[in-house]
Amino acid sequence: MGRFFFFYSFLCFVLLISECFSSSFDHHICSPTEASALLQFKQSFQNMSEEYFSFLCDGASFPKTESWNESRDCCSWDGVTCDLLNGHVIGLDLSCSQLFGTFHPNSSLFQLHHLHTLNLAYNIFNHSSIPHNIGRLRSLRHLNLSCSFFSGKIPTEISYLSNLVSLDLSPPNEYDLQLDERTFEAMLHNFTNLELLALPLGDISSLIPVSIHPNSSLFKLHHLHTLNLVNGYFNPSSSIPHNIGRLRNLRHLELSGFDGKIPTEISYLNNLVSLDLSPPYEYELQLDERTFEAMLQNFTNLEILSLSEVNISSPNISSSLTELDISYTGISGSIPDSIGTLKSLNILSLQGCQFSGSIPDSIGTLKSLNILSLQGCQFSGSIPDSIGNLTQITELILSFNHFPGHNPSTISKLKHLTRLDLSSNSFSGEILDVFSNLQKLSYLDLSSNSFSGEIPDVFSNLQELYYLDLSSNSFSGEIPDVFSNLQELRYLRLSENSFIGPFPASILNLTHLKNLDMSSNSLSGPLPSNPSMLQNVLSLDLSYNSLNGTIPSWVFSLPLLPSLSLQHNRFRGLADEVIKTNPTLKELHLSNNQLSGSFPQSLVNLTNLETLGISSNNITVDEGMNITFLSLSSLFLSSCQLKDFPHFLRNVKTLVYLDISNNKIRGQIPDWFSGMRWDSLQFLNLSHNSLTGHLPQFRYHNLQYLDLKFNSLQGPLPLSICNMSSLILLDLSHNYFSDSVPHCLGSVASLMVLDLRRNDFTGSLPPLCVHSTSLSTIVINGNRFEGPVPVSLLKCNGLLVLDMGNNAINDTFPAWLGILQELQVLILKSNKFHGPISMCQTKFCFPKLRIFDLSRNDFSGSLPAKVFGNFKAMIKLDGEDTGNIKYMESALYSPFVTSYEDLLSLVIKGQDIELERISAIMTTILKVSFRKH
Repeated sequence: MGRFFFFYSFLCFVLLISECFSSSFDHHICSPTEASALLQFKQSFQNMSEEYFSFLCDGASFPKTESWNESRDCCSWDGVTCDLLNGHVIGLDLSCSQLFGTFHPNSSLFQLHHLHTLNLAYNIFNHSSIPHNIGRLRSLRHLNLSCSFFSGKIPTEISYLSNLVSLDLSPPNEYDLQLDERTFEAMLHNFTNLELLALPLGDISSLIPVSIHPNSSLFKLHHLHTLNLVNGYFNPSSSIPHNIGRLRNLRHLELSGFDGKIPTEISYLNNLVSLDLSPPYEYELQLDERTFEAMLQNFTNLEILSLSEVNISSPNISSSLTELDISYTGISGSIPDSIGTLKSLNILSLQGCQFSGSIPDSIGTLKSLNILSLQGCQFSGSIPDSIGNLTQITELILSFNHFPGHNPSTISKLKHLTRLDLSSNSFSGEILDVFSNLQKLSYLDLSSNSFSGEIPDVFSNLQELYYLDLSSNSFSGEIPDVFSNLQELRYLRLSENSFIGPFPASILNLTHLKNLDMSSNSLSGPLPSNPSMLQNVLSLDLSYNSLNGTIPSWVFSLPLLPSLSLQHNRFRGLADEVIKTNPTLKELHLSNNQLSGSFPQSLVNLTNLETLGISSNNITVDEGMNITFLSLSSLFLSSCQLKDFPHFLRNVKTLVYLDISNNKIRGQIPDWFSGMRWDSLQFLNLSHNSLTGHLPQFRYHNLQYLDLKFNSLQGPLPLSICNMSSLILLDLSHNYFSDSVPHCLGSVASLMVLDLRRNDFTGSLPPLCVHSTSLSTIVINGNRFEGPVPVSLLKCNGLLVLDMGNNAINDTFPAWLGILQELQVLILKSNKFHGPISMCQTKFCFPKLRIFDLSRNDFSGSLPAKVFGNFKAMIKLDGEDTGNIKYMESALYSPFVTSYEDLLSLVIKGQDIELERISAIMTTILKVSFRKH
């Protein structure tokens, strides 16, 4: 019975949101008495404009009570929840409802005796007292009056609500509530089921201080998982009770307005996920070494720790603490100068915290430090010169911050440094001579900065280096011969710079090198032809350069190399000699070069290849070519000169990714290909060829991406396409498919992109999103679809693009699509839509719509101005979006599918215009045409 009423309510809602449908219910299930009480409550307040509530609700407020009127069942009103069996109002959520006014002591709200949930948070009740009648709502389980500008004494009657599971009375900072001990203890005694308690009430001037006694009923609330007691509503001289450790189920604890010593018992709360003990104003909390260490040891689930302004510089800590690691605890604020009192520290690790500001000069007094890690914070400003006083330090890690300027010269004093990481900052300019004294340096990472100029000769003196990363900078010039002395070097990364000139042959003498990455530069010329000494290399990436000539055979024969990346260069061929069998090489990337002729026979011995990329070369594959890649899982042969499906694929059983798009393959998809049982195949791209005939029944039941666009395929779609239940992208555009689209396609739960444009499909649209809400793009432009827009689209909650243009769809304006909160593009042009353009019946109607084309239809009547008042995303304010143009991005995720770009056809000033990409800052493209009378 409950399911029936749910379906009934949902259907009624759908009917209400469009003038294309009927606008009334046949039966009101809401209690007339309770409906009247709600209307009286509505009339006792006024709705203020949204700007008054933007600071409370982050711009997400709207007047829910505006939908309340006698013509509609109160169970359909915004914010109202009913028991669908008896019609009683059991839930009222008016949070962020822009209510303003005085809350009457005898408000009609207290006639709703069946309420289970009452949420009045984030309204303005203008210094009203919480009414004593709140105690009449004995069925309440959840009460939230937070940030609603109540003030005065909390009534004792609130303690009558013995069924409460959550109670939140948090006020905004400007106002205060007061609580006496009698009411406080009565609440705690009666609320035996309480799981959430938030009482951050009042300020330090409260005239009725409350203290928490050691035997308080608070410590008997064993179901409590969230406790928030903040800001001086308790006795200003009180300390955190030792019995806090009895609340073992606590997951979130915020205590502010206490002072004194933090009790060791707090460390018993080993289920804590967040802990905030930051004292406000003149309060002072003290944390001793024993308690602090116990907390860090026991809080294994902790994600957020705020100890801002907590005094941790007591003599007990500074005299004996040798290691302080509070990494990834979420601590925020700035490092206090008192950090310099911890003079016994050998290790200080603050990485992954949310510190900001500058590093204090007092850091230089920690002369016993061996390891200092400040990685992944938000530090800015110059590195203090006092860092140079840390003469015993061996590891200095300052990566992923915002340090500017030149590399700090004070580092040259740190002669014992073995590890220096300055990566991912804002350092710039040429590298100063600060490394000449760092003879013990074995790890140096300067990546992801803005260093420029040439690599200095000083690097040749760092003979202990095993790791050097200079990638993602602006270094230029030829790579100098500074590495030949670095015989201990294992990792050398020079990628994403502006290096020019030939490949530095001296690098081939680094016999211990394991990782060499010189990608994304402007290196030119051939690779050295002499046999390499890089016998220990595990990764070699020379991609995205201008290297040319013939690829020497030694590159493929490195005995430990699993992956070789030579794509995006100008290589013209491979060495004539047959490459030796190399069982280690698994990935070979040769795409976007100038290779030509038949598929390289010299690769036939690389029988263990799993990934082979040769796209964008002038390569052909002869039918009789004898190649066996039994382990092949990924093959990329797009934009070559293929004239047929590669026959060697018959021997491949483990294919996952196959891209042979943009070739010259003609004719029907061969039976042997469609009959392959590639159960592992996930990605298939046959687009931009000249394929003809009907689409065969593929057996690739785990396929996720199927791209057949720009071919000449024809006929109806086989029902077997619905057997691909894992499809994420289906692009059949620009073919000659005909007949109706199988309705089962709407049941593919994982489908995100459906592109059927420019075909010859007929019949009604399939009921999309029947079993899924994942669709983000639906494009059916340029077919012969007819009938109405399917109401099932209401379930497409994540829909971004809906293009139904150039069909024969016959319907009134689908105003109900306005409920789709993510919709950005709506194209209805060149159809048979008719009648007036009706208003949406929801507050947030098309809130993100930016492209809207209704041209070339049969709409009539006037154009309601309010229709466009809802299009907030079409409004561009002065000074906004002045940076680089951004484009809509797809939510598709795959190692080889980077994006799906939405191409749209619009009518602009009477002309059909195609947009290949949709700018993310495009504010207004709007075209509407009406039938002339």
